[in-house]
This record gives sequence, structure tokens and C-alpha cells, in this order.
Amino acid sequence: MFVVYAHRGASEYAPENTMSSFMMGVQMGANGIETDVRRTKDGVLVLFHDGDFKRVIGCEGCIADYTYEELMQFRVKNEKTDTWDIIIKFEDFLRYLGFRDLHFAIELKEDLAQETIEMLERFNMKDKAIITSFQFDYIKRVKELRPDWRIGYLVREVTDEVLSDLASVGGEQLCPRAKFVNAEDVAKWHAMGLNVRAWGVTDFALMKNAYDCGVDGMTVNFPDQLIRYMTAKQ
Repeated sequence: MFVVYAHRGASEYAPENTMSSFMMGVQMGANGIETDVRRTKDGVLVLFHDGDFKRVIGCEGCIADYTYEELMQFRVKNEKTDTWDIIIKFEDFLRYLGFRDLHFAIELKEDLAQETIEMLERFNMKDKAIITSFQFDYIKRVKELRPDWRIGYLVREVTDEVLSDLASVGGEQLCPRAKFVNAEDVAKWHAMGLNVRAWGVTDFALMKNAYDCGVDGMTVNFPDQLIRYMTAKQ
């Protein structure tokens, strides 16, 4: 099954990593959601991508500087659509969306393997979730804690070292940058038993190429466009 992961929700149209963005992605027909986990000053897991507030909130600071209650003063914005929403707890995200028939890609932005797994387990998410990171040590830790949980390795370039590291921990998913995806490599990675999910799908051309190369899924800010393309190809 090809998985259309709404990247931080339908983040082309709504404030990323917010409930409005996630729900829009689901309403557009995405069968997956991708999001990012960080920890607040008081230890609450929240969904936020960047290391600081500048891009999506427009001020100085970062998640770890504030308690969750203090974070409620801030608004996440989508400048293209002039819309806004609040930072959401990981727990609330799972409560509202975890029961749905969706796939979930949960990216660790910090060393939060233990806390993330425990939260996912509270909502019986083992069979729906894959835990990912650009930091190999983070996903390696997931396998140390729960060998039967699925992990994905986000990489900017696929090297022999990347493939060796992923194989060494029994990793299930390889996540290459879309601009470097080609059909020959996808076939090779499939032959190695890997699921392939493209990221960095910034425009229609990259989206089309990744899909045509045979990837198993992709994270995309505009899931509606990918679904239309897939429908037209059928």
C-alpha cells in the first residue's frame, strides 16, 4: 500500500504540526501523517519541527525554554494562508487521531525514544507507527528498547555507511531526499528488504518523479495534489 503522509499535516495550506493541519490532511484523503516530537521545559512532549521559533512563530526562543502552559501564548502561523493555530501536545494528537485508520511517521527531533515509545504504547500505536530520525543514535535506541518496533532512517544522501547502519539494527524504512531518488536505486533498496519513503517533496516535479520511481510513500505538504496524481495514473 502506498502511503501519502501529510507532512506536518497539510502544511502547504495550514499551520504546520497543528490540529487544523492534521485534520485538513485527513480530509484531503491522506492515509498517513508525519510529525515531529520535542520536549518542553516541564517535560511535556509536543509537536514542533524547528529548533527555534523564528520561522513559524516569528520571535526568539525554542520549545525547551517554556513550560507547556507558557507555550499557549504563542501561535503557529501559515503565512501563505494567513491562518494560525496553537502548539499541540503529542498526547492530544494521539487521542484525536490515533484511533483512525492511518499510518504515522513520528520523527524524533531530540533523544526522546523512551518517552515517545511509552506515549505511543498508551494509545496502542505499535502497528500504526514508525519512529524516524536524522540522528541514527535516536532510532538505534528505539531498537534497543523495543526490537520489534519499526524505525526509519531519514538521510540527505544514501551511502554504503547509511545502508550498513540501518541493516545493523534491523531497520525497516529508508527515507531518502526526493531530489536524489531514481528508479534503479529504489529497486536496489527494495531488494534489500527496505520500505522506501521520500522526503523533501517541495514541488510537483519532485513528487511526480518520486512516485514514478516506485517509492512506497512520501511526506508531502500538499497531499491533495499527490492523491490527484495517483488517481490519474490508475
